[in-house]
Amino acid sequence: MDFVFRLVSQLGPVAGMVLKAIFFSLLGIFLLVAFIVTRRWYRARYFRRLNARTFALRSVWDDLVAGRVPAKEWRLKPLDCDIVEAILLDNIETATPDQLQPLLSCLRNSGLLDMRIREARISGNWNRRTALVALGRTRAPEAVPALAEALDSTSEETRVAAVRGLGRTGLPGAAVPLLDRLVGNELKAPEHTIKNALANCCRKSPGVLISYMNKSTGQTRELIARVLGEVANAELGDELMILAADPLAEVRASAARALAAAPPSIALPALTVLVCDDEWFVRLRAVVALGSMRHQGRVRPLIRALCDRNRYVRQRAAWALARLGPQLEDVLEQVVDTRDSYALQAFVSELERSGAIERVIAALPESGSDSSAGNVLLDALNAGRKRVEAALVSAAAAGSR
Repeated sequence: MDFVFRLVSQLGPVAGMVLKAIFFSLLGIFLLVAFIVTRRWYRARYFRRLNARTFALRSVWDDLVAGRVPAKEWRLKPLDCDIVEAILLDNIETATPDQLQPLLSCLRNSGLLDMRIREARISGNWNRRTALVALGRTRAPEAVPALAEALDSTSEETRVAAVRGLGRTGLPGAAVPLLDRLVGNELKAPEHTIKNALANCCRKSPGVLISYMNKSTGQTRELIARVLGEVANAELGDELMILAADPLAEVRASAARALAAAPPSIALPALTVLVCDDEWFVRLRAVVALGSMRHQGRVRPLIRALCDRNRYVRQRAAWALARLGPQLEDVLEQVVDTRDSYALQAFVSELERSGAIERVIAALPESGSDSSAGNVLLDALNAGRKRVEAALVSAAAAGSR
């Protein structure tokens, strides 16, 4: 070492600085490599322990959930605690109602649920958001108050985590704090996040939304109506009839979507009126709902929609009519009777796309090949063939130039 220092002093100050820079660079590289190797060794050791403890806990899992393995044997060990909580939450998300109660009992009796509730109330931002998401996965009613408190946080990320947590519980009671703040214009979160959370919470009890519809106005009323359109069931028929006459077009459109789940005796008259609505997207939703029904009375309003001035409404009506199976010949005659060329064009095009055109043509001799409906259909197909041939000739001519 003395030789090195003497050599550096003999080479001069500049060379000495260069050698020192090289030395410190090599030292830094060595320390970095040592850190990487040490970190990899530590992580490999951690994952070996994790796998070993997971296997050990899985081997006694049924006894652990049933309480035959005392919680004190694993609860105060951080690694075991994390493993058990992760497995419990994964099982809770896929559990049936019969399987859910033992898992929740284990979560409660071990204190894991209380620990997460405490973290959701007093922890910092990152730990709090992690606790909120975990609470949502528990599907436990005790988690709702802590999640509701986080809705008033000053941090937008925390509020979003709370909304998602409430939605993941899937509990009708979790929708109440969301709706209370939404109606009072106190909920500051992205609209799609709120909509998804409310849909998850109200899927089993859509009636919760009806009372709040009467308290809301403007965009809030439209948002609640969109959620109601997704989760409505047959029990809401009378309420949906009222919403079908709402002054807001978005609410009428959502009511049309929801009426697809209502009994035909209630849905069909309302949808027949909505097919003639002033707004095209309301008419479109009504046509989609009619297409999903299985009732003979839907044919007449669908044919009316086939003559709509909006192209999307015509296409959707044609899609529904082209899938009526044995009724296609009668439908074709009714479409021809409308004397609407756009309606006929849309219906024939949809017959071709659905592959039903051959069956309709084959059935024409049985109903009379000289019938006006058959002649009109053949004329439409010939006209279409001529237009395709003309387009191909034009394309070939343009390519030759």
